[in-house]
Amino acid sequence: MRLSQFHLHTVKETPAEAEIVSHKLMLKAGMLRKLAAGLYTWSPLGLRVLRKVEAIVREEMDRAGAIELLMPTVQPRELWEETGRWEKFGNQLLKITDRKEADYCYAPTAEEVVTDFARSELASYKQLPLNFYQIQTKFRDEIRPRFGVMRSREFLMKDAYSFDLDDDGMRRSYEAMHAAYVRIFTRLGLRFRAVQADSGAIGGDASQEFHVLADSGEDAIAFSTGSDYAANIETAQAALPGPRPSPGEAMRKLDTPTQKTCEDVAALLGIDLQRTVKSIAVIGADADGKEQFVLALVRGDHDANEIKLAKVEGLANYRMATEAEILAHLGSEPGFLGPVIADGAAAQGARAPKPPIRVVADREVAAMADFVVGANEAGFHLAGVNWGRDLSEPDSVADLRSVVEGDRAADGGELRIVRGIEVGHVFQLGDKYAQAMGCTVLDEHGKPRVLKMGCYGIGISRIVAAAIEQNFDANGILWPDAMAPWRVAVCVINPKRDETVAAAAKALYRELVDAGIETVLDDRGLRPGQMFADIELIGIPHRVVVSDRGLAAGTFEYRARSAEGPENLDREALFARLR
Repeated sequence: MRLSQFHLHTVKETPAEAEIVSHKLMLKAGMLRKLAAGLYTWSPLGLRVLRKVEAIVREEMDRAGAIELLMPTVQPRELWEETGRWEKFGNQLLKITDRKEADYCYAPTAEEVVTDFARSELASYKQLPLNFYQIQTKFRDEIRPRFGVMRSREFLMKDAYSFDLDDDGMRRSYEAMHAAYVRIFTRLGLRFRAVQADSGAIGGDASQEFHVLADSGEDAIAFSTGSDYAANIETAQAALPGPRPSPGEAMRKLDTPTQKTCEDVAALLGIDLQRTVKSIAVIGADADGKEQFVLALVRGDHDANEIKLAKVEGLANYRMATEAEILAHLGSEPGFLGPVIADGAAAQGARAPKPPIRVVADREVAAMADFVVGANEAGFHLAGVNWGRDLSEPDSVADLRSVVEGDRAADGGELRIVRGIEVGHVFQLGDKYAQAMGCTVLDEHGKPRVLKMGCYGIGISRIVAAAIEQNFDANGILWPDAMAPWRVAVCVINPKRDETVAAAAKALYRELVDAGIETVLDDRGLRPGQMFADIELIGIPHRVVVSDRGLAAGTFEYRARSAEGPENLDREALFARLR
């Protein structure tokens, strides 16, 4: 490829609309051009990178035994109603109506469509296992698209779906996809981690996310120094606390006139924040589905984790309690709440019979003694509170909190927190979609069996931005070789003034291409400074300069993109370096 015949349009100014490094550099390098909010045109340069990622993903999916197909991006409402997701998926689902007033959506994912395909194509267990995949455009109507293609509304995605007869087969398919993902991100030259994750809107029994590690990542990842354990902060768990100490203090009421937070109370009392307990009032559901007032307790220095809280029985669809509900149940305003009944009845292990209150304690809180809580009376807290003596044992104990840096891990190591950008996700769906849509085959006994499914997604366009967030410097992008638009740029000094130099550059370019080294020839005739700035900005890993001075010395000026300076190499050394 000759740049004089290619569309390359870089800009010097940093676009005002860009908030993060990848968005800025993709616009400056001319890889993207905004069409509307969350919608981008990929330039020829950007498309070259996108296709590099796509090719590696396709190769590894084929290697893992997945079979490529292509499904529509516009999907009928009826399929989504079979799974109940037409309403449940939320406002990210872009709904459209055709001229016949039939309802459709623009695909954000394809579980319904691929399950419909499978139920019409598969009849016998002998056809299994199968894994279908596609590389296709998706659309999610983000309320606030931002960060360029990192969180756009339209994006390119690889989604795959496995079908097996039983759970063991599903797990084998899942592991095969997990291994394929490891190969993909390794080949792309990215630093990444696979972490345990919540299944979210897709659902299913187990899932893992693949994160490209970058300081700008939106997601926090916890990993242990003692093993390969890693998990999204939404699901990460610390080690179980030790046994509960025996009570050492008497319960007493303390005057805290304006102290409504655990931090302020601890400061007033001159105690460690870890000795306090914060009470979070929410409304859940009891066994009969009726609303129930719940007091969730976490240690004062910890934060409640919304995902974990929603996994507690009865709290799947919880909401925060209103001030009126708090007053009705606890007789106090927020800021002074606690699990001990204000009239002292709880000191004898009893609770007020009406209205009912359920207490859910984090594992750490359940192991505490002599702690401080609100007294359910404005201006007061209780100190020296102990389970079983001053209040009943909690109704349930669960992991409710987000882990923090330095927590002890279950393997004996310490938890560390890093930032990551999610670029892939694998799920064990089980029979969630197959059951809802009647996707069955006949087993070896001739009986119908509901299939077990897995779902595996990779954000191909997102990988491009994530790679930049991990690989850049003050001059521009530092692509890993596998993702670069070209591996080598041959730069010609004064090609129009010196035909000998131009001819030598063309000859070197042809030799490199013939040797199987992907090369671009910069024959635009720009001044060296501007030419080199462009090559660095767009991230070409290797630059070779052909000049009259170098030809006279029998050398070429070579510089790796990440090197501090150039070096002069003869032809043999140059080819050895580039190979």
